[in-house]
Amino acid sequence: MNGMKLNCSGLGRRDFLQVGLGGLAGLGFSDLLRAQAQGEAGKKKLNCILVWLDGGPSHYESFDPKPDSPKEIRGEFGAIKTSVPGVQFCDKVPNLAKVMDKMTIVRSICHKDPNHGGGNHYLMTGRPTPVPVNCGAFVTFHPSFGSMVSFERGVQQGLPPYMSLGRMSRSGGPNFLGAQHAPFVVKADPQSSSFKVRDVVLPKGISEGRSEDRRVLRAGLDNLLRITEKAAKDPAVDFDQFNAQGVDLVTSKEAQAAFDIAKEDEKVREAYGRNSLGQRLLLARRLVEVGVSFVTVYYGGWDHHRDIFKTLKGDFNSRWDMGLAALINDLDQRGMMEDTMVICLGEFGRTPKVNTRGGRDHWPGAMSVLFAGGGCPRGQVVGATDDKGYYAAENVYSPEDFASSLYLKLGIDPEQILHTETGRPLQLVDGGTRIKELFA
Repeated sequence: MNGMKLNCSGLGRRDFLQVGLGGLAGLGFSDLLRAQAQGEAGKKKLNCILVWLDGGPSHYESFDPKPDSPKEIRGEFGAIKTSVPGVQFCDKVPNLAKVMDKMTIVRSICHKDPNHGGGNHYLMTGRPTPVPVNCGAFVTFHPSFGSMVSFERGVQQGLPPYMSLGRMSRSGGPNFLGAQHAPFVVKADPQSSSFKVRDVVLPKGISEGRSEDRRVLRAGLDNLLRITEKAAKDPAVDFDQFNAQGVDLVTSKEAQAAFDIAKEDEKVREAYGRNSLGQRLLLARRLVEVGVSFVTVYYGGWDHHRDIFKTLKGDFNSRWDMGLAALINDLDQRGMMEDTMVICLGEFGRTPKVNTRGGRDHWPGAMSVLFAGGGCPRGQVVGATDDKGYYAAENVYSPEDFASSLYLKLGIDPEQILHTETGRPLQLVDGGTRIKELFA
């Protein structure tokens, strides 16, 4: 499995709702740099890896099992102890259970939108959609977290501030911030022996010498153009600037090293899992290590309306459990936890009762979210659902609270006023308060 499945409605041409998205599939690197220049990058700040479980993972079969509930609610799996006394996880996430002492689980985030499109938008932007959105729609009515980080920080050390591995989440776009703040999407599979990142490698057959020759030739032609067209504004000036940055990325040993995952220690690669997801999680660590501010790792296929237990017994779930636990351990061992925050979530939880097809349906009334690093306390469970897991019942938080907390962690004011392309003022997050337990 490649971890990039569609959800219940599928995704056809007519499902794409592009509201100011401006670059749905991400931008080429030179195009991104051209639009993204914002002056000096500023001082080093907290970076973020957001692991997006598209489709809506079950809180029962992950971080909030209910072993004492009737079987039609608790399901087929049991509960296991974690590295924190008194805290239990589902027995199908044994590796994450071992690193519970390095993270916080919030069990009490909830909302009211049961649709994939709306739920995705809410949890990727901190704002509900102003209109109903069907399951499979691509929509961004408001800037995503990654796009907002791009807007605030700009290019960092020659690398895009916002990258997405695998694909871009349907609400991961910039809306009115503009296409320059869309993610740089790496679709290529880092597990493949032929892994290459588009726009970050020289064209086949062109040596560094030939590339340099072409730059000289191009500079001469552009200079001739400027001489002969003095009166006109020359767009080639800006083009040269950003093309040069793109070439710098291609030829820079430091930048290339981040993408050259084959040079990673083999034991480390094995720890993450030699599969597409595991290697994308490893690549995310390498990217934040060299200065990428916000990396989304997309892992789809969580829309388990049928056969949820059969699916979660297999590689689909074990890859996630193994890879994410390895990421947390790796960051901790490298001393990167203080300046890197890992978040893992989807758009909602799953229904309390198992349906007649052996699955669970959409359920925004309760969901669990994982936080690690970035100053989040270790070994902590925040909030709780009721005894059968129907609803968030203690320390209840909203997507607005989640968004406010994320932005505050990243040094971004969630109450700041943005202006749309028409000049309309809009508060970044409307009404959210921080999840105080993440700042203890």
